Amino acid sequence: MKYSNDVEAVDALREKYQQLTNEINKKIYGQEQVVREVLTCIFSRGHALLIGVPGLAKTLLVNTIAEVLGIKNNRIQFTPDLMPSDIIGTEILGEDRQFKFIKGPIFANFILADEINRTPPKTQAALLEAMQERSVTAAGNFYKLDDPFFVMATQNPLEQEGTYPLPEAQLDRFMFNIIVDYPMYDDEITIVKHTTDDRNFEIKNVLTAQEIIYFQHLIRKVPINDNVLEYAVKLVNKTRPGNGMAHEITNKYLNWGAGPRASQYLVIGAKANAVLSGKYSPDIEDVKAVAKIILRHRLIKNYKAEAEGISIDYIIDELIKS
Repeated sequence: MKYSNDVEAVDALREKYQQLTNEINKKIYGQEQVVREVLTCIFSRGHALLIGVPGLAKTLLVNTIAEVLGIKNNRIQFTPDLMPSDIIGTEILGEDRQFKFIKGPIFANFILADEINRTPPKTQAALLEAMQERSVTAAGNFYKLDDPFFVMATQNPLEQEGTYPLPEAQLDRFMFNIIVDYPMYDDEITIVKHTTDDRNFEIKNVLTAQEIIYFQHLIRKVPINDNVLEYAVKLVNKTRPGNGMAHEITNKYLNWGAGPRASQYLVIGAKANAVLSGKYSPDIEDVKAVAKIILRHRLIKNYKAEAEGISIDYIIDELIKS
């Protein structure tokens, strides 16, 4: 895999992206924007949280993407009785009377954390080190996880019974918070047609692990103008109540704003969005395109916002408009 220059490599990535979406669309209908956001997150070397009610094919979407990427993937079904050792692994006493570490399902390239908010925070936190450091410490030993490594977690809305809110530290590890909504009427017609007969669509591998790693590094090499970078940082600063740059709506409706990690993700996400859109450098519109999915899980509303029914997405829209 050799390209004569970065421009040629960017063109190759765009072509691969088109191939990926074509393959994914064989099984997933009416979720083009969600597919784009998940792939943007992967090429940005981030983790994604997919939120939606049951039955919207969140799990199928993640499994299909893992299949198209052609990398080792594991599914972890989060339940109230799941323990941290069920994710990381555990030590057992072998026949030679020596302790041996048995690796858990976290040791894969692509992790589907299914219904992550069905398990208590203690177990949710078992993913923290893996997501941030891409490593695991168990029984005093350090284990490096294979590269590439992604966590794609699905979550049912918190108002449903039997769910636990994710701790803020865990939420901040997710680059994107993607809302999976109901399909449009015509898309649902297509879904029902294609899932109630006996057809089986073959999915082909499009990328290798080495190609994914290469393109992730390529995204970070994409140049960005100072005014675009400053816009991203300024937008994050506007979310912090009491800050000299805070917007009026921020002081009125927010208890807490986004941290520096949000600024970093806005820049990386804008680079990836630009490349997938056919550009060689991001502009302010690319920052705006990823702002909502990066900021919505990093802003904490106050009681006034709750009482008046003001949503986080509305607040972000107003910040972008300003």
